[in-house]
Amino acid sequence: MSNVAYIDNKPYEIEAGETILSFIKRNFGKDYVPTLCDAPNLDPFGACRVCSVDVALSENGKTKAQASCHTPVIANSYIYPHSESVQRLRKNIVELVLSDHPLDCLTCEVNNNCELQTVAAKVGIRDVRYPEGKNHLDRKKDLSHAYMTSDFSKCINCSRCVRACDEVQGEFVLSMAGRGFDAHIIKSLNTTFENSDCVSCGACAQACPTSAISDIFESKSVANVQKTRTVCTYCGVGCNLEVATVNGKVKSIQAPYEAEANQGHTCLKGRFAFSFYNHPERLRTPLIKKDGEFVPATWDEAYDFIANKLTSIKETYGADAIGGVSSARCTNEENYLMQKFIRAVIGTNNIDSCARVCHSPTALGMQRTFGTGAATNSIKDIKFAECILVIGANPTDAHPVTGAKIKQQAMKGKTLIVIDPRRTTLAKYAHYHLQLKPGTNVAILNMMLYYIISEGLVNQHFIDQRTEGYEEFKTQVLAQNMDEMEAVTGVRKELVREAAMAYASSKAAMSFHGLGVTEHSQGTFTVMLIADLAMLTGNIGRRGVGVNPLRGQNNVQGAADMGCQPHQGAGYYDVTVPEYHAMYEKFYNVKLPDYAGLKTPQMYDAAIAGKFKALWSMGEDMVQTDPNTHHVKEAISKLELFVVQELFMTETAKLADVILPGASFLEKSGTFTNGERRIQRVNKVVEPLTGTKTDGQIMADIMNKMGYTQPDYNPETLLDEISQIVPFFEGVKWNELGSNGKQWPVTKGGKDSDLLHVETFKRGKGKFIHNSYKESQELEGNKELFPYIITTNRELEHYNCGTMTRRTNNAKILKEDYLLINPEDAKKHGINAGDLVCITSARGKVDVRAKISDEVKPGILSSTFHFPEIEMNNITSSIADSEALCPEYKVVAVNIRKSKGAAKAEAEAVLSQSEG
Repeated sequence: MSNVAYIDNKPYEIEAGETILSFIKRNFGKDYVPTLCDAPNLDPFGACRVCSVDVALSENGKTKAQASCHTPVIANSYIYPHSESVQRLRKNIVELVLSDHPLDCLTCEVNNNCELQTVAAKVGIRDVRYPEGKNHLDRKKDLSHAYMTSDFSKCINCSRCVRACDEVQGEFVLSMAGRGFDAHIIKSLNTTFENSDCVSCGACAQACPTSAISDIFESKSVANVQKTRTVCTYCGVGCNLEVATVNGKVKSIQAPYEAEANQGHTCLKGRFAFSFYNHPERLRTPLIKKDGEFVPATWDEAYDFIANKLTSIKETYGADAIGGVSSARCTNEENYLMQKFIRAVIGTNNIDSCARVCHSPTALGMQRTFGTGAATNSIKDIKFAECILVIGANPTDAHPVTGAKIKQQAMKGKTLIVIDPRRTTLAKYAHYHLQLKPGTNVAILNMMLYYIISEGLVNQHFIDQRTEGYEEFKTQVLAQNMDEMEAVTGVRKELVREAAMAYASSKAAMSFHGLGVTEHSQGTFTVMLIADLAMLTGNIGRRGVGVNPLRGQNNVQGAADMGCQPHQGAGYYDVTVPEYHAMYEKFYNVKLPDYAGLKTPQMYDAAIAGKFKALWSMGEDMVQTDPNTHHVKEAISKLELFVVQELFMTETAKLADVILPGASFLEKSGTFTNGERRIQRVNKVVEPLTGTKTDGQIMADIMNKMGYTQPDYNPETLLDEISQIVPFFEGVKWNELGSNGKQWPVTKGGKDSDLLHVETFKRGKGKFIHNSYKESQELEGNKELFPYIITTNRELEHYNCGTMTRRTNNAKILKEDYLLINPEDAKKHGINAGDLVCITSARGKVDVRAKISDEVKPGILSSTFHFPEIEMNNITSSIADSEALCPEYKVVAVNIRKSKGAAKAEAEAVLSQSEG
């Protein structure tokens, strides 16, 4: 038997690439052999030797102790995991470890949940024969950080924390210093957590087998704990979380190692930023505005007020005077109910969602080229890619788990191309950073396409077999003038050529794009050109390739899937096509309009024009997040009824006529669909706060109040309904989603799909569509008055407008928004680091503190929008993508000066010095 090895003289089949430890675990379970330095998401290391087993090359041959974690299993070898000699060896190793470890288990924070304690018991230690060590016991606890803590007297030098920081997050903050008995862990250049380069992901704390590194929540110290598996509420990665609760309160969060979306990793938002859920500022009762002041009301009073007002408006102005904006923070089932309420109860297609302001160009552009507006591949394909293109995205901050995976591949030598106006973290690891002028994505992609075609690097077989429209497309691309495009983008054409050739020459090239692609006036056209790039080189329909949008919020994909857009219902059927219109009418058993409704920007314009009278917002802070704040506020002020479902008194909620207190993700069940089309169960962890309701139940209540029979919110029964109208959810069943969910399309038999467009595109053949560069309207005629371009970005610590993260310790790490400004521009305006800078545009002005950096080129500025007091969207414009009406946040013409307050303070300081 050539492909077996023997465990205690019994044969077992070997699988390719197995170590002795993985071989034993597969056949006897993960706890059969004790370990200390081994962890499920780390490479084998062999530091502790506790996993040693005896191995012989023949049945009666001489045995030798070998560390099983990193030793490959050999065919026909004989393995003895628990021989007497091995048991003595393990016991001796653990005794040596304990001799340099505080023996205070009963008072330790991780008592009964400590791996060292468990292993010591397993190897039979009752007392320690060696004298107590003194080397590590006098080290002070580090409590400097908002979340992370350390007590290195508990350290056993297993290096799991170091390896987690290196192999999982890729930050290299932790390392081992000293030699021999003096070996110890340090942070950065031997400083505190607070002063180190730590990004607070918590991977080291989760990896630590003791309490040497932990967090303020003491995640391993929970007794009488109940653990619930759910999904993160922040970005589109869709990290699985294991939430520990005690007496109905959230104690801590860990990341499950077997989670397919995140493999035991998550960022500081997912792991630590949960304390908003029971924050004192949570809304806890319905509020009705009377005489300009909010007055508490019962749920029935609020529902009656809303129903009567909506009925009156509908009778007076018609159903199209009413609309709704749904939320990507809510579940699929809640979004489905929201669009059903607007369509089937109100009788209009005026339904939109926050996907409008982030990835609506992705959906439209990919539908036009491929037939489906979703990611073609899965995140796991990153490891199969040989070339990764990241355009208009900063995933290490905005999608940290995916960003870490991309960074790991770049550090391992994979080709990385970054197209971004900022020198982002990934740009520092990139082989090619095309640092273009904001708003010129279409131009630079045309350059890449030009060089791929002119250098003869197209995949002609793929083009001939799988696509249409290529010859006309080719003619249009080759008509582009590269010298002009070089001047437009500000990127050397030779560098673009090199990057294009690297992408086209790769056996597997995978692209990722974010809001730096979509939030432009040519956003849809940019997405189509990215799709063209993939088709041109045959990078579709197989492992390690494809076009993959990085969704901004946790359920952007799901909100669109559920029909929260005015031109398409649930399942993306066009509401204006008679066949689909009739299908929806039959399904909901009501008469429906056969024309598209208003998109969110159109609702604002119609409200200002006096044609739109009522708006219902479910979990959207549009005043803070939508562009041109003055325009948004003016539109809302014209409404006769504005209903807001929210967790907190946001800037938008302050303008409402009625506020309905919703529930957080920890207080509800349902499903989220992440950026790779993975439909995952969100399981209720705690009960909704007293006085609040889930957003789905609020929708069901108002539907019943207005005469439409709708059962109480139940994700299981709603999924059944959704599966009957959304074709790619056909086989989705609540009780079959399991821990890792399923990636749509899901067939009737329950089989899911981790890869799209394998043999054919959704639309049949992929369609080449060319688009030429056109300068943004925002820059026309403004160049003397507003010579700078500001683009917006997100920081790691916060999430969009920061409604949730600002109510956690994340606000201690990043306390305010800041303006990135190039040193040349700062010098020109006399601006120093930390100065308040006044930024003006044609719409208004804001004051932000300066952060001087060469991350941006001269003439380019960048800022975040996480803090409401800044009101960054006072300066952004109403210019939007020409096709999908996604706002152009990324190109805003501005001017800058040192704010008067800062200039005055500086002058007074100079005067004071001269008088002194």
